[in-house]
Amino acid sequence: MGSVATAPHAHAGHAQHHHEESFVSKYIFSQDHKMISKQFLITAIIMAVIGFMMSLLFRLQLAWPGESFALSEFLLGSKWAPKGVLDPNMYMGLVTIHGTIMVFFVLTAGLSGTFSNLLIPLQVGARDMASGFLNMLSYWLFFLSSVLMLASLFVEGGPASSGWTVYPPLSALPQAMPGSGAGMTIWLVSMAIFIASSLLGSLNYVVTVLNLRTKGMKMTRMPLTVWAFFATAVVGLLSFPVLLSAALLLLMDRSLGTSFYLSDIHVAGEALDHVGGSPLLFQHLFWFLGHPEVYIVLLPALGITSEVIATNARKPIFGYRAMIGSILTIGFLSFLVWAHHMFISGMNPFLGSVFVFTTLLIAIPSAVKVFNYLTTLWRGNLVMTPAMLFSIGLVASFIAGGLTGIILADSALDIQVHDTYFVVAHFHVVMGVSAIFGMFAGVYHWFPKMYGRMMNTKLGYVHFWLTFVAAFGVFLPMHFVGLAGAPRRYYSYSEFPMFEGVMDLNVLITLFAILGGLAQLLFLYNFFYSVFRGPKAVQNPWRSNTLEWTTPVEHIHGNWPGAIPTVHRWPYDYSKPGKAEDFVPQTVPLEHGEAEEHG
Repeated sequence: MGSVATAPHAHAGHAQHHHEESFVSKYIFSQDHKMISKQFLITAIIMAVIGFMMSLLFRLQLAWPGESFALSEFLLGSKWAPKGVLDPNMYMGLVTIHGTIMVFFVLTAGLSGTFSNLLIPLQVGARDMASGFLNMLSYWLFFLSSVLMLASLFVEGGPASSGWTVYPPLSALPQAMPGSGAGMTIWLVSMAIFIASSLLGSLNYVVTVLNLRTKGMKMTRMPLTVWAFFATAVVGLLSFPVLLSAALLLLMDRSLGTSFYLSDIHVAGEALDHVGGSPLLFQHLFWFLGHPEVYIVLLPALGITSEVIATNARKPIFGYRAMIGSILTIGFLSFLVWAHHMFISGMNPFLGSVFVFTTLLIAIPSAVKVFNYLTTLWRGNLVMTPAMLFSIGLVASFIAGGLTGIILADSALDIQVHDTYFVVAHFHVVMGVSAIFGMFAGVYHWFPKMYGRMMNTKLGYVHFWLTFVAAFGVFLPMHFVGLAGAPRRYYSYSEFPMFEGVMDLNVLITLFAILGGLAQLLFLYNFFYSVFRGPKAVQNPWRSNTLEWTTPVEHIHGNWPGAIPTVHRWPYDYSKPGKAEDFVPQTVPLEHGEAEEHG
C-alpha cells in the first residue's frame, strides 16, 4: 500500500481530490479543464440564444416588411424599432452581429472551447491541459470579447453594420453609416481579444495532444475526436493571426489615417485624403482565415459524429486511417481555397480556375468521411439515442450543403448566384446546421460526463425532429429565393417588382424559423432541468471504449483518483468476435494471440 500511496500520479490525484477549493477558484477562475468546458458551453448557449433572437427579428421584417411588431420595440427600444417597425440601420446591425456571434462565439468557441477542453485530457489520458492558467485565461478572454460584442449594441450609432465580413470601405470610414462609428471599433477590439483567446486555447490543445498522452496512447490509438480537435487547433494557429492582422490594419485605417484598404474615396461629394490602398487586400486577408474557419467549425463536429456513430452503431468505425487522412487533408486544403469567395472581384480567369480546382478537390476527403459514416451505419446494431439522431442529421446536412457547394465552387456558375440568398442557404446548411447538429450530438452524448446526470431522451427526440424539419424548412426554400436573384442583406424586397414571387417564400422561411426557435426552448428546458434534477448517470452509460468513461462520475481535479490507466488497443473495438460484451475498453489488455485492429 505504501508504494501506491507515494506514486506521483496517485499522490497528485489524492491531494487534488481532498483540497477544498473556494467557490471562486472552483466555479469562476477554475483551472480544471472540465469546469472550463462547462463555462465555454454555458456562455455559447447564452450567445446562441441572443444570436437566434436577432435572426428572428430581422426575419420578421423580411416576411412582413414595414409591419409593426411589439416584440421588436420591446427588445430594441423606440429608437431602433419606432412603433414596432425595425429601423433599416438596426436591420443591418442585427444581420452583422448575428453572423459574428454564430460563426465565432457559438460555432467556433462553443464547439472547440467546450469539447476540446472536455475531451482532449480525458481521451488521451492526461490529468489536465498542459497549462491550466492559460486555459483559464483563454475562457476569460472569450468572455470579455463576448461582453464587448454585445456592448456594441448599446452605443449611440448602433453596432457594426457592414455584414459579418466587415468589408471596407463601409467598415473603414467612421462616417460611412451609423454602424461604422463606435460600434465598428468595438467589433474590431472584441474580435482581436477573441483571436487571442482562440490562439491560447489552440496552443494548449496541440501541446496536450503531443506531450501528455498516457502510456500506450499512440497517435494511431487516439479517438477521431482528438484527431479532429488537434487538426482544428493547428488550422486555427495558422489562420487566426491573419485575421488579427487584417483587423489591426483596419483599425489603423479608421483611427490613424493610414490607407491600407482605402483609395480615391468620396463621401457625400467630398474627396477624402486616401490613396494607394485596396479593399481587395482586406478580402484576401479575411478569407484566408474565413475559409479555414469553415473547417475550424466543421472538423470538431465531424470528430464528435465519428465517435457517436461508432458507439451507437456498435461497430468499429470504417476506415479509421482513411478518416485521419481525410481530417488532415481537409485541414491542409482549407488554406488553398479562399479566393473562391472572390470570383467576381476581377481576378485573372486563370487564377480563378486554380481556385475552382482546389475547391473541388476538397470534396474528395469530405466524401471519404461521408462514405465511411454510411458504411459504419450499414448493418450496424443501431441505438437511436438523441446524439445518434443528430449525428445522422449532420451527415444528411453535410451531403446537402456539399452538393450546393459544387455550384458555388465553379466560377462560371458562381457569378450567377454570388451575393444572393443561394450563398446564404449554402453556408448555413453546410456550416451552420451541420456544426450545430454536431454540437447537439456532443452535448447529448457527453452530458453524463459533464454533469453526472442524464438528459430526458423523449424530449431529445422531439427536439431533434422539430429542429431537423425547421432547419430544412428554412434553408431549402432559401436556395430558390437566391436562384430568383434576390440579393442578401436587403432590408425589404417589396419595393422591387421582380422579387414579388419570393415574398411568399420569405413568409414560409420565417414561420419555419419561429418553429426552430420554439424547438430550442425544449432543449434549454431539458438541459438546465437535467443539470439539477436529471437521473444520476452511471459511469459508462453508452458502453463506450474511450478513456473518459473510466473516470469516476464524481469530478475530481486530476480526472483519475489513482494512477492513469494504460492503453492497450484502439478505441473502436465494438462487437469484436469472441468477446462476451459488444465493447472492449481501451484499457483492456490484448489477449494471447489477439490481433490489434487498426481500421
